[in-house]
Amino acid sequence: MRIGERRRGTALGGVSAALVLVAGCGAPEGDEDGERKARAHRAREVAEAWEGSAAAEAWRTGYHPVEVAVQLPRGGLRGAADGRAYEERDFVLRGEVPAKRPERGPVEWAQGASLERPLAGAKESYEALAGGGRGENAPLVVTGAARGELRLATSRGPATVPAWLFRLEGYDTPLRWAAVTPSPLPRSPVARSAELPPYQVDRVVATSRDRRAVTVIASHGACDDGAVVQARESRGSVVLSASVKGRETEESCTKQAVEQRVTVRLERPVGERVLLDGYTGQPIRYAGARGSRPS
Repeated sequence: MRIGERRRGTALGGVSAALVLVAGCGAPEGDEDGERKARAHRAREVAEAWEGSAAAEAWRTGYHPVEVAVQLPRGGLRGAADGRAYEERDFVLRGEVPAKRPERGPVEWAQGASLERPLAGAKESYEALAGGGRGENAPLVVTGAARGELRLATSRGPATVPAWLFRLEGYDTPLRWAAVTPSPLPRSPVARSAELPPYQVDRVVATSRDRRAVTVIASHGACDDGAVVQARESRGSVVLSASVKGRETEESCTKQAVEQRVTVRLERPVGERVLLDGYTGQPIRYAGARGSRPS
């Protein structure tokens, strides 16, 4: 499916967003019950392929955050204006940030294990945080940055990672932004489906406090009633399979697809299990702040 993107908004942490993508409309005609069974079979196939695979071992031994790698100031943002500024990347820099870029830094786990990974500099991290925003409306003002740490949930348990601590005007505690680059996602041991319509889960944008619910971005057509995401849980993985409801096949349907936030409730906390897309068989990325996509 060939996709061209036009931005209509941004996703940050727990704030909703939408993107319009040029794509094929709807999915091929077929028996809905048969398609549902095919998705269930595919989810089982993906889970079984990952179980005990080299990809699963790479997932367990690398540095893969399983939550959004940014931490807002203690107590969160104050008021709707600051929340809107954060969502719209409305920042302005009125201070100095360190110019020297550190090359590498340690990811440290509680069990004593550690891993060296490349680090992003303060300027690069600020530019990712601000995302090209112009600071025109009621911006969040960054007054400086310092090196620090951030504690994150990862594919091998909680870890402490290097971070940039951005000071915000009017806040007593900083916004923490993970400076460390995640390990490359392992290559799936199973090829993408040749039978199912090409609906997929693109990325995770939020997890609930109890980690028993994940909010993901999934696509649906312009002529249907929205995206549906179902979960198949196993000991080592959670396979998320996307589909659509209320499909239309009228010739007048415009060739668009719309990205939609969908929250999926799990039977138990996701923990360190790998989240997999049922269609591609690939790990699902955890989005950076406001939906940016780390490699």
